[in-house]
Amino acid sequence: MERARAGQHAQDRTDPTADEPGRLPLAVAVIDGEGRVSHWSTGARRLFGVTREDAVGAPADELMPVSGAFGALSYAVAGRAHVSEPGSGSGDVLWWAYPLVGKGPERILVLAADTARLRTRAGGARPDGTDADEGTDPGVGPVRGAGGGDAAGHERVAPGFALHTDFPDSAALAARLPEILPSMSTRDSARIAAQVLELGYPVLDISRHERVPLTPDWGVPRRVERRARQRRAVAPAATEAAGSELAGTGTARTESASARAAEEKPVSDLEHAAVRERLEFLNEVSGAIGTSLDLARTIEEVSRAVVPRFTDVAGTYLREQVVAGEGFPDGPPDTTTLWHRVALEHMDEPGRWDDVVPVGESMPFPAHTPFFRCMTTGEPVLVPRISEEAGHAIAAQFEKRDISPLITHRSMLVVPLKARNVVLGFMILLRHRERAEFNDMDRVTGAELAARAGLVLDNARMYTHQEHVAETLQDSMLPRVAPRTPGCDTATRYLPGTWLGRVGGDWFDTVKLPGSRTALVVGDVMGHGLNSAAMMGQLRTAVQTMAVLELPPAQLLRNLDDLAQRLGDGYLATCLYAVYDPVANELRIANAGHVPPVLVRAECGTGELLDLPTGVPIGVGSVPFETVTVPVAPGDRLVLCTDGLVEMRGADIAEGLAALCESAAHPAASMDDACDTIIRELARRTSTPLDGRKDDVALLMARLNGIGEQDVATWSFDARPREVRGARARTRAQLTRWALPEEAVDTTELLVSELVTNAVRHARGDRVQVRLVRSASLQCEVSDEDHAPPVLRESGGEDDAEGGGPGRGLRVVARLAREWGTSRTPDGKTVWFEQALPTG
Repeated sequence: MERARAGQHAQDRTDPTADEPGRLPLAVAVIDGEGRVSHWSTGARRLFGVTREDAVGAPADELMPVSGAFGALSYAVAGRAHVSEPGSGSGDVLWWAYPLVGKGPERILVLAADTARLRTRAGGARPDGTDADEGTDPGVGPVRGAGGGDAAGHERVAPGFALHTDFPDSAALAARLPEILPSMSTRDSARIAAQVLELGYPVLDISRHERVPLTPDWGVPRRVERRARQRRAVAPAATEAAGSELAGTGTARTESASARAAEEKPVSDLEHAAVRERLEFLNEVSGAIGTSLDLARTIEEVSRAVVPRFTDVAGTYLREQVVAGEGFPDGPPDTTTLWHRVALEHMDEPGRWDDVVPVGESMPFPAHTPFFRCMTTGEPVLVPRISEEAGHAIAAQFEKRDISPLITHRSMLVVPLKARNVVLGFMILLRHRERAEFNDMDRVTGAELAARAGLVLDNARMYTHQEHVAETLQDSMLPRVAPRTPGCDTATRYLPGTWLGRVGGDWFDTVKLPGSRTALVVGDVMGHGLNSAAMMGQLRTAVQTMAVLELPPAQLLRNLDDLAQRLGDGYLATCLYAVYDPVANELRIANAGHVPPVLVRAECGTGELLDLPTGVPIGVGSVPFETVTVPVAPGDRLVLCTDGLVEMRGADIAEGLAALCESAAHPAASMDDACDTIIRELARRTSTPLDGRKDDVALLMARLNGIGEQDVATWSFDARPREVRGARARTRAQLTRWALPEEAVDTTELLVSELVTNAVRHARGDRVQVRLVRSASLQCEVSDEDHAPPVLRESGGEDDAEGGGPGRGLRVVARLAREWGTSRTPDGKTVWFEQALPTG
């Protein structure tokens, strides 16, 4: 390293820029949190004689005498040190250090300079009157000394153009940043000014690629004026040629012809250049917009494509239906049509437009304005220069705001955004008064620009509309699962596939059954898209209908398979159907080619895949299904899902199922948290991001709480009229032991009496059974040995007038119970009703 330093000293001595007038050799280095150098400038190389390759990564205290700089993590510090072999030949070095403000790890910026150079350049004093050797940062202002004391008596200086340079009027220059950097938006200039003037660290590099604004003087509108100027320019030559002809020189005709050629050729070349420039502009705009089908991003691209090259202010307005993602707008717009201001790009100072015309505002446009004329005719409207009278006239049409200062004395062009001859919106383009007015060629260019932008916006609108239609269809087909049923708590998640559209055939459902039971269903229609979603809706409706018929799980899948074959050959789906009985604490499950469920045992907290007969998918036909009974315990959790959750790229599905068992066993504060944990963990295990899935994901989790024996009461009676009184008495006694309110006791006793009376009168069997179940609500079941279901008849007739008649009991039940129904059993039928219980 010493050899490298010696060689570098020799190079710096011969470097012509090392002592260039007006330059201050300032060393800049950055120290990371571990005390090592992460940045090493050319000035640091010259001052300390170490190359950048040797310095980066090396300990800072070995290269520079800046041990006191590490206090700059909390405040700025400064110090003086002696260097044995500084690059400048002097042994005294003055350094400043302060923390870098911003995101990321802690870093320290160190500035160092030869004290001899400071005195030579500054003449012993700083431009602000302070001594160069005192504790002042050359770019930031007064800092603390290495011992922690403040350098009193010094005012902070603006760091925009650091005072160690010899540039005059640096403060005024910093205030004119937008003028120094042409074609820069106010957003970028404000950010740069804040970084330099407020945060206190410099902008090292600014890279922008801009095209020269279109010249509005090109083209046909100025052709006559240019020809007149050219004729005036060649008039003296023509006069001299005429004098020569009179003198007999014979050269007048030739020079006149040359003058005419000189007159015509520049005009033609200029017009060709104008057309070529505008075509290039339109080509660039076409490439800049429409990079995605996101409506908001497309609108932003259209606005930024024209500022500042074509205009200085661009405001975009769209019809309400377009912004809402609805269908194609119907009918021409009028004074009641709402227009949403969706984007505003301008070159004015920040905040000038935001308060008067904020983005996101909705408003109708009055008649007799250029905006209304553009949106009703579908043609561009050109106002070469808005006079004060016209500006006030336009501003008078708008309530509670004065837009005249924003538009007066500016040139305005309003262009429609059309698609299929329907106006979707329009753009208001304004040029500053210092810029040339819009002309006829600008009108043509703006119309072509709007036509291309309108096509892109319409594509984005249609895509957004289709997404909304798909999401609405999917949401309408997915059930609204109740989070709690008797003895069972449920939580669900549905994540549509994003690679192949947001509509799929995965579904889940819960069906409340008599006897406090709950049916749990999950299925997956093969394929994607609207056809799969439509088929899913049909199968889901069929399952709900057959579930309330109290069919065994295997028989239900058998009927569902027959239905799929009748609907068509392409109807294939997998399905898992389970019935949970919280009183008996058991699950009855049948599987039709679906992913097996996971049962998390509350006793040991482990998850296991249930061993079920796989079966074949729905729609194959002529294959039997089998029902399996699985005993469970209160607190166990059942997890049912579709294969989109457990499929892993390049791996067997068994690995995904093993990961499902492990993630399902994780403890969670709630059911919703448990579902989120499973999805997040499976996404990590399968290396598939949540927003990049190929297939849909349906997840249904049920916590099997069970219903204890103390909450169930069952009695059996002879089918005789005298037993009705006993049923009423036992019902009242049991409800009283459960401490139910008197009103609930009276209502339940009356309904039990009515149902037992009906069973005694109309049943053909010898026994009637009554069962009361208390959970979140009160369920009552009356079973008999007659398979004929009861019929709810209309009231009327002599029997009803006397207080009797067929159907009276069911009418009372339908009037007083919250829910009621009937179902078949292997031995007969059951009529049930449910009563709400007070909370707590």
